[in-house]
Amino acid sequence: MSSSPSAGERAVRILVRGHVQGVGFRYFTRDTARRLGLRGWVRNLRDGRTVEVQAAGPAEAVEKLVHELRVGPPGAIVTDVDVSEPDPFPELPAAFEIRPTA
Repeated sequence: MSSSPSAGERAVRILVRGHVQGVGFRYFTRDTARRLGLRGWVRNLRDGRTVEVQAAGPAEAVEKLVHELRVGPPGAIVTDVDVSEPDPFPELPAAFEIRPTA
């Protein structure tokens, strides 16, 4: 399913790699996204070194989230951040959530 974005909205898929599992990265992402008023989700990937994020909301808030994810929480070592824009615009949960590992 997809939804049309509101004016000024942006949706992104973010893959964060490095030492980002087992350091509270998903909780950091959820809390940051909620503070910024974004919707979406975060989950670990089974490779043990990647966190996947899908987020949408005001473009400025999305940019702030990406900036925060480049640093991460204490204990994280981010080595790569890959940002892409999904097409079509994704249908995302209103309350940013943590999803099971995929």
